[in-house]
Amino acid sequence: MLVSAKEMLTKAKSGKYAVGQFNINNLEWTKAILQTAQELNSPVILGVSEGAGKYMCGYTTVVGMVKGMIDELGITVPVALHLDHGSYEHAKKCIEAGFSSVMFDGSHYPIEENIEKTKELVQICNDLGLSLEAEVGAIGGEEDGVIGGGEVADPKECKMIADLGVTMLAAGIGNIHGKYPENWAGLSFDTLAAIQDLTGEMPLVLHGGTGIPADMIKKAISLGVSKINVNTECQLAFTAAVRGYIEEGKDLQGKGFDPRKVLAPGVEAIKATVKEKMELFGSVGKA
Repeated sequence: MLVSAKEMLTKAKSGKYAVGQFNINNLEWTKAILQTAQELNSPVILGVSEGAGKYMCGYTTVVGMVKGMIDELGITVPVALHLDHGSYEHAKKCIEAGFSSVMFDGSHYPIEENIEKTKELVQICNDLGLSLEAEVGAIGGEEDGVIGGGEVADPKECKMIADLGVTMLAAGIGNIHGKYPENWAGLSFDTLAAIQDLTGEMPLVLHGGTGIPADMIKKAISLGVSKINVNTECQLAFTAAVRGYIEEGKDLQGKGFDPRKVLAPGVEAIKATVKEKMELFGSVGKA
């Protein structure tokens, strides 16, 4: 059964740990993340970007796959299925398809319009018992073709959005999607502390979790970050493992060309990456 992310994040905030959002791209990805969460008894959020949703043949297909897997694999830990960086239109599509959580990224709108649209989605999500993530201040790097420069959110704007009744808030604190450049300045903890002071109990979200040093992650969690998004790191690990299999010529041995065999090392690499992150975030044993 899919659940809203509200309870798992409220617990994480008070327990000073974070729940990982791991983006899914296909069946292998989803299975690897769910199995790892179950093995480690950790709550988990499955993230779906609009691009990945399209690739996997639409949101209803994704919901069917995830629900089917939860049943077939006997998954008992809390699982939220979450739209990542959703537009207003796609947030509504995911709600209709049966997602248990959505993100509305209105950070590129003027703050008044971001507030207006967020308000409406708060109402819909509250009525249906879903969790809603909002964003203030663009996150840097590239996400589905949208490029941001690692901007830093205005704490006052964060409070305005938090006060609308969203479940969790993503605020730009110098974080970037994808690989971090050599000259990256690091996270702005002063901004994070100021946002935390104004938003109080609100679970805060850190996007671009790949490549942020462990000590920075731990400090961010101590300052109120309760949800951390990871995508690129799993992709890099998956691709390196599959490349290794093919470079070693294993696909040419016996039935080594079977796609299940070709992708198996990639699945193990995702599991190892997810395990490492769940341990770092402190969510192991917290289901």
